[in-house]
Amino acid sequence: MDWTTLAVAGMSLVGTLAGTFGGILVANKLTTYRIEQLERKVSEHNKVVERTYKLEGRMTEAEHDIRDLKGAA
Repeated sequence: MDWTTLAVAGMSLVGTLAGTFGGILVANKLTTYRIEQLERKVSEHNKVVERTYKLEGRMTEAEHDIRDLKGAA
């Protein structure tokens, strides 16, 4: 076995490890970004649900007031 074969094998190992870890890092960053975007969308959705719930409560109160006014007339 000569040094050239060992050098090529060593460089192949280093290149494979660098490519593997580089791919893992890029995939991790993409996953983190997508999770952050999803969290932002969920937060916006929850705000809409809260506002809708409050509006439904106010609408129920308004319907009761209208019924009371109609009954008083």
